[in-house]
Amino acid sequence: MAFAQKFIVADDHPLFRAALTQSLRQVAANAEIVEADTMEATIEVVTRHPDADLILLDLRMPGAHGFSGLIQLRGQMPDIPVAVISGSEEPQVVRRSLDYGASGFIPKSASLDTIAGGISAILDGEIWLPPEMADYLGDGDEEEAKFAAAIASLTPQQFRVLNMLTEGLLNKQIAYDLNVSEATIKAHVTAILRKLGVHSRTQAVIAAQKLEVEPSRVEN
Repeated sequence: MAFAQKFIVADDHPLFRAALTQSLRQVAANAEIVEADTMEATIEVVTRHPDADLILLDLRMPGAHGFSGLIQLRGQMPDIPVAVISGSEEPQVVRRSLDYGASGFIPKSASLDTIAGGISAILDGEIWLPPEMADYLGDGDEEEAKFAAAIASLTPQQFRVLNMLTEGLLNKQIAYDLNVSEATIKAHVTAILRKLGVHSRTQAVIAAQKLEVEPSRVEN
């Protein structure tokens, strides 16, 4: 007897999670679908379901810093493909999603049938984009790929510390929020600087800002 497929839907909007679930049912009617509405919940769900066939990830999840959620998932669970779901459809966002390890990019403006088709293609091992997007994407960026590998090498706790550094928090504040000693945070910061190849907290924050998803500057 064939095993039912398992999908993880990570999006903070209940209505869009419902739409994604509907598309997934078109692909696999009997699939197990597990939902998460924050990045922390997503990591927890993925840890509990390492046998998932696909993760559908909203880039703008609470608790994620730009592309950090995608990179974190790819680093921790490299065998589970991740399809980025986003309302930001600019070429640089799509290109960087692929550079950071996404197996596809599905715009939130896509129809349910298009989403279902994209999911099927990704499950078949393809790197999927809507046809109209594939035409205007450039080649991958080697520097982006190297940076993604450095970010992916961070542990989950180091990810949290880096995100808190970008918020301007001091070691003492981070230690309090994470309920650990200040010495532990200093050790994490030292490891973060080494892994990112930088020499100061400021440089680490500047590097982390590369993960931001740039909003559209086109006015309607």
